[in-house]
Amino acid sequence: MSDFLDTGLGIFTLILAQSLLVIAFVMLSLLFLVYGDRKIWAAVQMRRGPNVVGPWGLLQTVADALKYVVKEVVIPAGVDRPVYFLAPMLSFVLAVLAWSVIPFNDGWVLSDINVAILFVFAIAGLEVYGVIMGGWASNSKYAFLGSLRSAAQMISYEVSLGLIIVGVIITTGSMNFSAIVAAQDTGWGMLGWYWLPHLPMVVLFFISALAETNRPPFDLPEAESELVAGFMVEYSSTPYLLFMAGEYIAIFLMCALLSLLFFGGWLSPVPFLPDGPHWMIAKMAFFFFLFAMVKAIVPRYRYDQLMRIGWKVFLPLSLGWVVLVAFLAKFELFGGAYARWAIGG
Repeated sequence: MSDFLDTGLGIFTLILAQSLLVIAFVMLSLLFLVYGDRKIWAAVQMRRGPNVVGPWGLLQTVADALKYVVKEVVIPAGVDRPVYFLAPMLSFVLAVLAWSVIPFNDGWVLSDINVAILFVFAIAGLEVYGVIMGGWASNSKYAFLGSLRSAAQMISYEVSLGLIIVGVIITTGSMNFSAIVAAQDTGWGMLGWYWLPHLPMVVLFFISALAETNRPPFDLPEAESELVAGFMVEYSSTPYLLFMAGEYIAIFLMCALLSLLFFGGWLSPVPFLPDGPHWMIAKMAFFFFLFAMVKAIVPRYRYDQLMRIGWKVFLPLSLGWVVLVAFLAKFELFGGAYARWAIGG
């Protein structure tokens, strides 16, 4: 067996199997994320939510996905057909592709590259093209307006997200996710994680992640009160399903980034309990719960308010934080909490 894995075919087979395993985890998680999102929203509004299909309604998402797959694909007249179908596929594929550098445990990663953060942000930057292509190809003013909103919104909040992560990179001295988690392993449990020294930026990162993924209260690109469904208004059946799946996968990716960058990834919150991937998954589930709660209880912002927060509040704060962290790391203040590359993590 070891001889086979040393051959070209064996290496290809191993990489393919690992890739399919990651995709299976993401897609299975997607079913429960949508179910949990609907259940949480229903609980806040004192409703039952999905409760008919399967035990406790667990198979409702499967039934909805099956409905989308078997429905007729309605193509409006006047659309640019190649771009119209390429847009949802691009959004879905890029959302899944970013998971190739996300570790779930020490060594449990498909591609452990040293520039993993740059890779994730390169993919996130490309995802906006799927939205723009969908809005343009639909040949509809509502869809095009939604895609323009989304482009401006995603670009605006990517700047803040990037600057916040620069502070983590300065503290760690690495852009590798495994190294970032290792630097948080101080023996103090959750008190050694980056959420404490980078506390103000954790809140900004969470809010920016809401805007980056078009999540309420920043779902202006698909605001049903103004644009019906925004850039997806002319889509139905499987193409619409791909757009929605890509959106939820991107949300779950942000939950993974929060866990890795600020909350210790697979590290145990208390020193006497063993580390493991179950901690990583539990943290991701908790942050998705927060995403769902925000959707249920926070009213939608106006678009001018959204852009003002991004450029006039978050950008100056995150830029100032980078300068402050660089100063604290240079002189190794606060016991080297901001210079873990110097003290060995």
